[in-house]
Amino acid sequence: METNSTISGWKDKILFTPGPLITSRTVKQAMLRDLGSRDYSFIELVKDIRNRLLEIGQVHKGDYEAIIMQGSGTYGLEAVVSSTVPPGGKLLVIVNGAYGRRIALIAEVLKINVTTLVYPESRTPDLAEIESTLAADDSITNVAVIHCETTTGIINPIKEIGAIVKQFGKSYFVDAMSSFGAVPFSLSECGIDFMVSSANKCIEGVPGFAIILAKQESLLATEGYARSLSLNLLAQWQGLDANGQFRFTPPTHALLAFHQALLELRDEGGVEGRGRRYEANYETLVAGTRALGLREYLQPEDQGYVITSFHYPSHPNFDFEAFYRRLNDKQQVIYPGKVSEVACFRIGSIGRIFPADVSTLLAAMREAFEEMGVTLP
Repeated sequence: METNSTISGWKDKILFTPGPLITSRTVKQAMLRDLGSRDYSFIELVKDIRNRLLEIGQVHKGDYEAIIMQGSGTYGLEAVVSSTVPPGGKLLVIVNGAYGRRIALIAEVLKINVTTLVYPESRTPDLAEIESTLAADDSITNVAVIHCETTTGIINPIKEIGAIVKQFGKSYFVDAMSSFGAVPFSLSECGIDFMVSSANKCIEGVPGFAIILAKQESLLATEGYARSLSLNLLAQWQGLDANGQFRFTPPTHALLAFHQALLELRDEGGVEGRGRRYEANYETLVAGTRALGLREYLQPEDQGYVITSFHYPSHPNFDFEAFYRRLNDKQQVIYPGKVSEVACFRIGSIGRIFPADVSTLLAAMREAFEEMGVTLP
């Protein structure tokens, strides 16, 4: 049976987290080179990475541009917010979790006028309310939403929201941090102007940079908007397109790893192939946790296959920290919950893991419950 250890030969703990994720041995090995930032082979590698990212987004160079921004995914979010909302503009953030709240906080810190539509973390946004809000407030210039809200794992309807945003001629920004590379979607079909993801998510690279895909026409229209030197999105693209070089020191080793990860994504069957493996992981997880007596937080129709939130067991002996430590001792790493009003923990289905790895986690969870004296209905 195929598992991470048989494929990659790693000895580390298995990460069932939303990122950083387990990576393949060959992705790790790709970093065992030193390249200068002006090396011709490095410049060609970066060019190939950018072209492959456009393919994953189902768009073409010239219509869209791929930009690499040093730093974590949140740096990419701040680059977009700080660089694309015009002076005097107003950002509408559609919020149903912690990561929507983070985008709103970024705008507040930047002293950008921001308003929010807030929904329960267990619900997708109300499309009619989005439409009525945009109809009632002409001052809104930009709209942002999370695709896979990692707080719970809920999948928001970015295509339907995009159609409404385009109806009112606003700039549309999608945080696809936890979906890009595993959940197929076309940026142009969704009406997306700016999209952000990260190297260490579903493409299974290592941390070090954010990915921004931008509609070229929308990007060029942001001239003079940037509120930061290092996070200036338009300047970053202009530098990369002029000579293939970064304005500031690039994460060379992380980019080497990412290029290898892109080749492995291709070999797995692209976004669709990777999505099938993640979905098999998710189905194994949910079948096993239900057999243990655990309940998912979300309704099945709203749940994606990226990460799943589970209610704490109601048994008085259950303590999450003790449960986490026991699993950690068994080389299995899960994640605390982010849901604000309900006690939950989260288990990811992404990274270089397979259904057999999920079965190992389930066995460890059963052992941990038994050791804690936790019985489930």
